[in-house]
Amino acid sequence: MNGPLDILIFGAHADDAEIGMAGTIAKHVHAGYRVGICDLTEAELSSNGNPELRKQEAERAAQELGLAVRLNLGLPDRGLSGTPEQIAAVAETIREHAPRIVFAPYWEDRHPDHIACSKLVEEAVFNAKLRRYMPDKPTVPEPELYFYFINDWKTPDLVVDVSDFYEVKERALGCYRSQFGQGAPGEDVAETPLNQGYVERVKARDALLGQRKLIPYAEGFAVKSAYQVNLFGSRRT
Repeated sequence: MNGPLDILIFGAHADDAEIGMAGTIAKHVHAGYRVGICDLTEAELSSNGNPELRKQEAERAAQELGLAVRLNLGLPDRGLSGTPEQIAAVAETIREHAPRIVFAPYWEDRHPDHIACSKLVEEAVFNAKLRRYMPDKPTVPEPELYFYFINDWKTPDLVVDVSDFYEVKERALGCYRSQFGQGAPGEDVAETPLNQGYVERVKARDALLGQRKLIPYAEGFAVKSAYQVNLFGSRRT
């Protein structure tokens, strides 16, 4: 599908965005937003699965979520070093799809690639607006930048009620059998944190995030710049 995106989510690996914000994605797609995911690597060093299988799983998850586009930049797994070339690849993607809003992983996480992805995207968002940076490609207004949680999280700056879309999130996560499944008898599957009840812990986290607002499930987000509102709450009539 052609045309600019409303929202573009970056992750180091396929399944990162789904872990952090699949409910939010589904909610915005349902509301008519054009949403895309860009995975930076093919996760070729993952203990389970392989790049081709991971690609198939990512496409199935994209269909469950109703994405307008799913991309993979093919950057090296465990090699997101923040080189100018890597920043340029991300910035070029932002310019090509001109999103109004960009999401990246939270800047603190147990997985170094998630931290590196966060930094890469932050750099690229800034560069994408510079007129003399990649002058052969049109600049775009600087999109709003939000950060989603994968493994580690702190008190969020804002939460999104995803209760009505949580089944979609569970189906999207279920597409990643190579990562979250324990495999069939005799199948060569390494034991990792992801296949030891990880999805259940994600669900518990999302329930906890919703608890303070008395909603079944919420996904949390962080910001580094001030969050702008025009008016607080609804006017009484």
